[in-house]
Amino acid sequence: MTDALPHIYSGKVRDIYDAGDNRLLMVTSDRLSAFDVVMAEPIPDKGRVLTAMSAFWFEKFQGVVGSHLISTTLDDCPPAAQRDDWQGRIMLCRKAEMLPIECIVRGYLTGSAWKEYKADGTMHGQQLPAGLLESAQLPEPVFTPSTKAAEGHDENISFEAAVELIGADLAERARSVALELYTKGAEWAAARGIFIADTKFELGLIDGELVLCDEVLTPDSSRFWAAKSWQPGSTPPSFDKQPVRDYLDGLDWNKQPPAPSLPAEVVDTTSARYIDAYERITGRSFSEWRG
Repeated sequence: MTDALPHIYSGKVRDIYDAGDNRLLMVTSDRLSAFDVVMAEPIPDKGRVLTAMSAFWFEKFQGVVGSHLISTTLDDCPPAAQRDDWQGRIMLCRKAEMLPIECIVRGYLTGSAWKEYKADGTMHGQQLPAGLLESAQLPEPVFTPSTKAAEGHDENISFEAAVELIGADLAERARSVALELYTKGAEWAAARGIFIADTKFELGLIDGELVLCDEVLTPDSSRFWAAKSWQPGSTPPSFDKQPVRDYLDGLDWNKQPPAPSLPAEVVDTTSARYIDAYERITGRSFSEWRG
């Protein structure tokens, strides 16, 4: 049924089709990757959660920046997209010229930033105050871009390196927009008991206008922590694939394909985590999401 929709690309989670008229159809699957390896077992409803949450933020951020999103309704899509199994997991979008950098914003010291800080006292080459603990809240959110690697891991770069890639004006605009989006999103989530430790925004250009693209402040693109479990000096469990990571960490596995099988209980717990994050942040019932 997708014969009339040319397939463009499949990533770890998303499948992208040409929807005609300079539009793309993004279909978010239930695939899950951990340690850069895609698991054999899908996580029920994961793709629908990511789509629903992105749609929520696109709407909330309309006053900050435009977006590539046209619709999340199947009826607005070409006839070849009228599939029941795609209900609630599609985004019909305008094509954008994507920036060649990941627009990462960090509000807390964790992940690769914590590793760098422990070694050098810096984050993306920027000096930070001495004596910070793991998971400590930073004095203010920081824009820490990275490259987009075709294979392997993205590489953290300085803001000056981002300027060399995309020019000073566009880099300044991207930094300003990303920081405003993070600040507004983090304040909204914190009021609902969730801290957003860091996140990755995808920005692009449509007719010369900077727009927000892809997924926005989801459990896949961000680190969500329950506020009540946050304690500087340790890493709180996150609202995403943490049950999968914990299970895999307990195995004698070299983090290379093929992935070990996931028990049903781990799959079910992970699915529930995604749904819980959506409902707590949006205040909406996931059972009502239809796209």
